[in-house]
Amino acid sequence: MKKEYMKAEYYENRELSWLGFDERVLGEARDKTTPLFERLKFLSITASNLDEFFMVRVASLQDMVNAEYEKKDLSGMTARQQLDAIHDRVHTLVGTQYSTWQRSLLPGLRQAGLQVLSGHEELTEEQSRYVDQYFAENVYPVVTPMAVDSSRPFPLIVNKSLNLGALLRKKNEKDAELEFATVQVPSVLPRIVPVPASEPGGRAVILLEDMIARNMQKLFLSYDVICVHAYRIMRNADLTIDEDEASDLLKEIQKQLKKRRWGEVIRLEVDERIDKRLLKILKKEFAIKEDGIYRIGGPLDLTFLMKMYGLDGFDEYKTPKYTPQPVPGLTGAPDIFEVIRRGDVLMHHPYQTFDPVVDFVRQAAKDKDVLAIKQTLYRVSGNSPIIAALAQAAENGKQVSVLVELKARFDEENNIAWAKMLERAGCHVIYGLVGLKTHSKITLVVRREEDGIRRYVHLGTGNYNDSTARLYTDMGLLTCSELIGEDATAVFNMLSGYSEPASWNKLSLAPLWLRERFLFMVRRETEHAKNGEPACIMAKMNSLCDQELIAALYEASAAGVKIRLVIRGICCLKVGIPGVSDNIEVRSIVGTFLEHSRIYYFLNGGQEEVYLSSADWMPRNLDRRVEILFPIENEDLKEEVLHVLRIQLQDTIKAQIKQPDGSYEKVDRRGKTALCAQDYFMEYARKLEKPEEETVKSRVFIPAEPAEEQ
Repeated sequence: MKKEYMKAEYYENRELSWLGFDERVLGEARDKTTPLFERLKFLSITASNLDEFFMVRVASLQDMVNAEYEKKDLSGMTARQQLDAIHDRVHTLVGTQYSTWQRSLLPGLRQAGLQVLSGHEELTEEQSRYVDQYFAENVYPVVTPMAVDSSRPFPLIVNKSLNLGALLRKKNEKDAELEFATVQVPSVLPRIVPVPASEPGGRAVILLEDMIARNMQKLFLSYDVICVHAYRIMRNADLTIDEDEASDLLKEIQKQLKKRRWGEVIRLEVDERIDKRLLKILKKEFAIKEDGIYRIGGPLDLTFLMKMYGLDGFDEYKTPKYTPQPVPGLTGAPDIFEVIRRGDVLMHHPYQTFDPVVDFVRQAAKDKDVLAIKQTLYRVSGNSPIIAALAQAAENGKQVSVLVELKARFDEENNIAWAKMLERAGCHVIYGLVGLKTHSKITLVVRREEDGIRRYVHLGTGNYNDSTARLYTDMGLLTCSELIGEDATAVFNMLSGYSEPASWNKLSLAPLWLRERFLFMVRRETEHAKNGEPACIMAKMNSLCDQELIAALYEASAAGVKIRLVIRGICCLKVGIPGVSDNIEVRSIVGTFLEHSRIYYFLNGGQEEVYLSSADWMPRNLDRRVEILFPIENEDLKEEVLHVLRIQLQDTIKAQIKQPDGSYEKVDRRGKTALCAQDYFMEYARKLEKPEEETVKSRVFIPAEPAEEQ
């Protein structure tokens, strides 16, 4: 790779780019054209995103600072510089979160007939009686007041838990020293508590922590409560596992999960009105520096807004729920294997239902001719029908092999439970590979048929999670291609044993040679451009932060390759660098659904190649994970995938275009058709089930090639 494309000034910092994504999500919460309760949901998502960002990314940087690690990232920043920049930007982001809540959403809720009472408002007499009675009957028996003195050390404060800190003084002893006490707000109780409304026909709620603060005196009867303030901590939750030394990976991960409770405190959120004496105690106990303290002007932990979104009776303030549509050709099909034998089946979730994937495994579990089922599981739902089907298959005497990735971050405990259940059912369970996460999404069904053994394969861009399949945009393929079937067998042999084939037919795998495959295809377009031939790359992914691939894209752009990227989150590539990235457009789409599919297109001198993958263009996906890239070769299905890319590249409603300074701006809609890609695909999926309406009409306004927008 040419060094001229590796300069630090050509790259954006990964962490700051991610914060830019959370700011785009926050923009949806601030957008007054978005329904009120949808705005609550987006604000909740920004808070949840920040929690994970601190527990993993900020924690990792803090570890580097503690270890005096001075190596710079691809943008030329040290860990210390990154931390300083992150705290500056997050303090601003949090301020915007709470101004959005206080100045826009709270008044909007009141106007919609929902009053959110704070602990500092004067309650009506009826509300006061209700709140105090509710506390006495439902909360008082559950809470545990914890004082701190010479005989009672500072208690363990659980990661992400909401707590109330108080300063107390013994009654009738005005000169007595102040004492500290804390109460954890019970997570087992609803945080949003309905109370009688003060206005006819209206509704009112109060937050559990405000109810407890109001009744704090009842928890410390021998003391005067001088002050009560909410606080919350974030701990380092990044697991450090030496897999070479761990004789039993399952036990080692269980041990490390317990350590999360004790991880270093990297963020402290406090009520902005907090008493300075109380803050001094917290600051000392948690050994937190000033830049890690966030003074909050509102309720701590805005993730509760997702529960508020779920309140009944406010449907007019929400986007109507979308029902995933049937997959054409599979509707009512009694034998899914027969349908797949007739031709490959492409699925686009959540616009089309995830049910065929579940049915694929269920039918395989019951089919007397199925001999074996093999599957990788990275994240699954809490009550997964796929897990149940795999267990049933094993009980029915089939050979069932399941790779359960125990290192799926924040799903470790869930996956351990599923792994044990599958083992009890008689499945052969593999706990991932040493040093790698298995992130690929693949299922292999081996079936005995009249003409011999046939292999059926499902490959996807998303997880085998029927719950998130309603929220994430992903694509999947059902096929009985002999060549893909051979590759699928090789994948599972590699995962379960030490067998690595010398060559592959159709699939490209990381960490073996997926990086080289991508680089080859990018460089091939570069050569076409240098030879004066048309050259084009279109790609959709979650993140782009691999320096080698970005440098290859720069070189391609400099040669004249037209590159159009749809990147939801992190993008370390800079656009608009003269002579380097003039031919690259980057856009991000944040909408009702989480954009999650990975699509890669290469013009290849007119011999178009279209791929789907589980992998983003990130070092972790290409070097430290088992990932799969698979081709779409059926011409009709290839056109369907290209249709998805082209529509997204013409979104003028939810798309934001990356600017040379790293910011994102909404599309200039002057002279352009108003188009929201997600709305389009919902309607398109409905029409696919109604052939009499000539579904192709829905594409009439879409040009064959995406039009330039800037």
